This record gives sequence, C-alpha cells and structure tokens, in this order.
Amino acid sequence: MEDEGATSARDGLVLGAHWALVAFIASLGAYYVLSLLLSGLAFHGRIALSDLGPLILLAFVPNLLLGVGPVLASRRWGGGTRVDFGLRPTGRDLRVGLACGGFSLLAAYVLNLVLLQVYGDDHLSDSTTEVLRSMTSGLGWLVFAALVVVVAAPLTEELLFRGALWTGLAHHRVPPWVILVLTALIFAQVHGEPERTLALLGQGIAIGMARLITGRVSASVIAHATNNLPPALLLFGGP
Repeated sequence: MEDEGATSARDGLVLGAHWALVAFIASLGAYYVLSLLLSGLAFHGRIALSDLGPLILLAFVPNLLLGVGPVLASRRWGGGTRVDFGLRPTGRDLRVGLACGGFSLLAAYVLNLVLLQVYGDDHLSDSTTEVLRSMTSGLGWLVFAALVVVVAAPLTEELLFRGALWTGLAHHRVPPWVILVLTALIFAQVHGEPERTLALLGQGIAIGMARLITGRVSASVIAHATNNLPPALLLFGGP
C-alpha cells in the first residue's frame, strides 16, 4: 500500500506544488552564479587549486545549492520533503533504485562506446574522476570526494531534477513520459560535458525511471548513487 509521500510525489498536484518550478529556477540560477563567482576567484588566484581539498569544495559548494532550494521551498510552501518528494527510502525504493542504477551504468557503457568512435579516447578520458585521482592530497580528501560523488551529488541533483522540476511539471499536468525526457535533457545539459551529452541523457532517463516507477525521489537518489559508485571507487585506484 502506498503511503502519502508516494502518492503526493507521483501526482505532483497536492499541497501547493506551484512553488516547485520557482524553486527549480532559483536553485539552478544560484548554482550558476556561485559557480561563476568561485571560478573567478580561482582564476585570480584567490583559491589555490593545486590541492585536492579546494578543488572538491569548489565543485561541491555550488552543487549543494541545487538541493537546498527545493528542501527550503518544500518546507515553506509545500508539505515537506517526505510528502512532496517521497524522501524517505523504502524497500521498494531500494530495489527499483538499484535496478535503474544498473541500467544507467549499462546505458553509459554502451553509449560511451559509441561516443568513443565519434570523438576518440582523448576527448572522453578527462573526467572529473581522472582529475581528482591525479591529485595527491591524502586519503582523507579522497574519502570526502568519494562521499560527495556517491552521496551528496546524487541527493542534491535528484532533489532538483527529479524533485522540484519533476513535481513542478507534473503540477502543470505535463505527461509523465515527457517529464522523464525533459528532466533527463536538462540533467545532461547542466553537467556541461558536450561530448558526453548522449551518454548523460541515457543515464538521466534510466535514473528518472526510478522516479517514474515509484513516484519517489528516494528511488532516483539510490539509482543515481549506484550509477556514481564505480567512478567513486576509481578515485582509490592507481594514477
């Protein structure tokens, strides 16, 4: 039997969900503004990027804003994250999330093989994982980076894309399959990796399926975390 959070998150039509799109736009705007500000400080030498710690923080702090906006808006104008987004994992969320996360990894593998034929290895190998792994600042920072990749980033990004954006579009009665594709497209675009857009789109659709099937952001968070686990483990590999 579905709980109130699952039903509310699926239909997106209760408890004043008109706030969701505003939360999405405001959070994404704040993300870009802070990213530009921190990039400017780094460019002018105010932030030293020779160490892993500052580099992680430079990427993580703007990413944090992606999730803060939806949470604050949900608590202020909605019914809270449990009701609006289904943000409390259930056994079904875990099962569906792990399955969709596995499909996301498979989609990424297949699509990246295609992209390798188009762009070549040089254009696809300079990933965030490779950059972080090449920097030696101690095990502590590597563990922190792995936690950001597996826990923090999936949570904040899913609150934004499969939380606020999905709920806002559902509130305006956009068909679910259209929401699935739109959220995946925006998810891919925000990552800012043009050569990998096709792979990111496939991953976004697979992760979004967890939200579509369960009606809960918890499931898509688990799918996203599953998708990000292999890159996080690669941080502890050799140079």
